[in-house]
Amino acid sequence: MYTAHVRVTLRPSILDPQGKAIRAAVRDLGMPSVEDVRTGKFFALRVDAPSAEAAEATVRQACEKLLANPVTEDFDILALLPTEAPAETTAA
Repeated sequence: MYTAHVRVTLRPSILDPQGKAIRAAVRDLGMPSVEDVRTGKFFALRVDAPSAEAAEATVRQACEKLLANPVTEDFDILALLPTEAPAETTAA
């Protein structure tokens, strides 16, 4: 069992209106040194795989097919950590 942390961000060439709005709000809160803000998404995926390589391949496939738009977004697998399987519970 592995846990993957994935960051999805807009490509640098894509405008980020949400980031611009956040930048303006941060500056309005008295932090004029904030030059730029780019927004993104974070995903934590728990993957049942026999190896780290197999888990990474599954995560990469999920990103390419669903989590990131290949036209406008990039993704990074920030961490791939071994995790213990959750304890199974039985209903009485």
